[in-house]
Amino acid sequence: MPDNDDAWSDGALEEIDESECWRLLGTQPVGRVAVIVGHYAHVVPVNHAVDGRSVVFRTAVGAKLWATHHSNVTFEVDDFDPARRDGWSVMVRGSARELSGESNPDTVRRIGSAAPQPWAPGRRDHIIRIVPDSISGRRIRQPG
Repeated sequence: MPDNDDAWSDGALEEIDESECWRLLGTQPVGRVAVIVGHYAHVVPVNHAVDGRSVVFRTAVGAKLWATHHSNVTFEVDDFDPARRDGWSVMVRGSARELSGESNPDTVRRIGSAAPQPWAPGRRDHIIRIVPDSISGRRIRQPG
C-alpha cells in the first residue's frame, strides 16, 4: 500500500495565512454554514459577504436562525479546479449573532446593503453575523 505522503510528493498542501483567508472568502458568492441541530451537523449553502473581519448572510426563520442562538457555527468556502486537481478551502469557526435593528440600527443599515440577496426563493429578513474565534485555510497546488 503506498504511503499517502508519496501521492503528494510532486504537489503541495499549503496553509493559507489569515489575511489571504479573508481575501479568498470574499471571492465566492456561496459558502456553507454548519450548525448543530439535535445531535447532527446541519450544513446549508448561503450567499454571504465579508464585513471587516466577520461573515454576514441573510436567512429566514428555521434551523439556521434557531441554531445561531443555541450553538457555535462553522462557515466554509472553497474553490476547486477538477481538471488541474488544485484549489483552496477556508474555514471560519465562531459564534453567530442575529443583528437586530433595534439594538444596532446603524450596523443593520450598513450591513443590510452589503449582505447579498439570497439566491433561494422566499423572504430572508434576518441578518446573521459570524464573529470568528478562528479562521484557517489550505491550498492544494499541483506541480507546474
